[in-house]
Amino acid sequence: MPRPIPNSRRAWIATWAVLCATGLAATYGLNRSSEPEAPPEKPVSAQCAELIRSIEGQLAKNQREGKKGGVVAFSRIRNPGEDDCDDALHDHFGGEW
Repeated sequence: MPRPIPNSRRAWIATWAVLCATGLAATYGLNRSSEPEAPPEKPVSAQCAELIRSIEGQLAKNQREGKKGGVVAFSRIRNPGEDDCDDALHDHFGGEW
């Protein structure tokens, strides 16, 4: 003869607690196993791309000459209508603020 479904409050609370704990453990495991998505690449204007190429050229030149260190780059707007390449430089080279 099959066991009757438990009707006591303790049994329902225990069942509910076990289901909650199982759900929380599964959610935690899924969150830990998933890798963060890479942010989508932002389009870079032609002016910023040219600035990035010139900076990379300076870095390559310094490396060929055996110089240690880096290159200081500024992203000032010289003329109205030019792009401010500050974000593009930061995204490309991963610099600290």
